[in-house]
Amino acid sequence: MSDFSPFLHSSPSGARLAVRHVPADEAGRAVVQINHGLAEHAARYQRFARFLAAHGYHVYAHDHRGHGATRAPDSIPGAFASKDGASKVVADVAAIHALIGERHPGLPVITFGHSMGGLVALNFAETHPAASSALAIWNSNFNAGISGRAAQAVLAVEAVFKGSDTPSAILPRLTFQAWANAMPKRRTDFDWLSHDPVEVDLYVIDPLSGWDATVSMWRDVFALIYQGGDATALARLPKALPVHLVGGAEDPATDNGAAVRWLADRMQEAGLISVSTTILPHTRHETLNEINREQSMADFVSWLDTSLSPAP
Repeated sequence: MSDFSPFLHSSPSGARLAVRHVPADEAGRAVVQINHGLAEHAARYQRFARFLAAHGYHVYAHDHRGHGATRAPDSIPGAFASKDGASKVVADVAAIHALIGERHPGLPVITFGHSMGGLVALNFAETHPAASSALAIWNSNFNAGISGRAAQAVLAVEAVFKGSDTPSAILPRLTFQAWANAMPKRRTDFDWLSHDPVEVDLYVIDPLSGWDATVSMWRDVFALIYQGGDATALARLPKALPVHLVGGAEDPATDNGAAVRWLADRMQEAGLISVSTTILPHTRHETLNEINREQSMADFVSWLDTSLSPAP
């Protein structure tokens, strides 16, 4: 079995992607391609990858631009790119899918994304509608609404006065800090991630997690939000595409799961007929690092097995 160490893969976008792979324990039936969240990295998905591999799924997970060990000539840590970052981070996912196609020809590919990774995953699925046999979006918020437009205006002002390649001074207050303040009797500023103090502490001490994103990355994140949730873009998805949406009932980043339900409604309005939506009680932002993670992972595999089984 792979030790989950990264190898480098060149993307047509110019990035050198740090990719981690776990082969299925036996002959794999499909491949899960993982997209991690903002201010973290792919190595944090090792437990999930090994769980999937033990149930017959090959797994690939890469560090997005500006994260982890991935490097690009037009990217600094904390930024996707100097320009067109949203499209380039999606292009990198396409490069990983091409790699998977070369290594596992004919196998179905499931595109999975957590939080910001869910934004990337949906935008990828919309721009490459034939690439995914199933789509899983966990803990993502596409319902930024008017407040998101206000945040974009603030970021535009920051870009003028301080530049795009410096950390935003305002967005952390509206996101990570606000979510921290929503936690009762919080022990750390990252209790909003999970009820499990061990997992929270691992995040806190991780030098590759919890940093402040640049102005340009936040602008790209909002571009992914509004592009991905657009009705015209959603209409590009195959109507029979199996979609797995998961949120936490105590996750302030998704308005306690309301944003996940919003996306489910939008997908159904777009004509998708196989959308599974679960809002987990007593669950915060990182479902895969929550105290109920074993059940959540088992439920996901059950959904995969059912979704990929041939119709009777």
